[in-house]
Amino acid sequence: MRFEQTGLEGVLIIEPMVFKDQRGFFMETYHQSRYREIGIQDDFIQDNVSFSVQNTLRGLHYQYPRSQAKLVQVFQGEIYDVAVDIRRGSPTFGAWVGVYLSATNNRQLYIPKGFAHGFAVVSDTALFTYKCSDFYSPETEGGIMWNDPDLDIDWPVENPLLSLKDQKYVRLGDIELQKLPSFTGEA
Repeated sequence: MRFEQTGLEGVLIIEPMVFKDQRGFFMETYHQSRYREIGIQDDFIQDNVSFSVQNTLRGLHYQYPRSQAKLVQVFQGEIYDVAVDIRRGSPTFGAWVGVYLSATNNRQLYIPKGFAHGFAVVSDTALFTYKCSDFYSPETEGGIMWNDPDLDIDWPVENPLLSLKDQKYVRLGDIELQKLPSFTGEA
């Protein structure tokens, strides 16, 4: 397994080892002790799968105060995955990182607590899976508009397919700070 730090501290790109032969391939997608060795201390307690068509954009989602760390990966197709630092008091508050994840590159993205997350599908379809460190909690979920001009995310889609919920989110700057996780450890 190889990994690299992104421009946002704690957000990691992980490349699991893939063993290929004439039969196909084998890949270990998670091994708790190995991931802990690279700094991922979360206990993942919920796994989710999402299937989406091209130009779908999901996000930007977060939960607070029941924040979730996520370990995301694509098993079919390709997406552009984005993490945004929304921790009040963070030196990188409002900064984002985007990474292409695909069934071909087998990359994973680790997104710590305190970050909003979203992705856009760039292939015909995409099968996306993610581990979460806390259960889905509708009463603590929040979101940021995908095209917040203050974030200026360089999405690879122009007119995305959005859920009704995602269409109603506001700019990060319009969210009361006490409704966002803290850089000092409240996440």
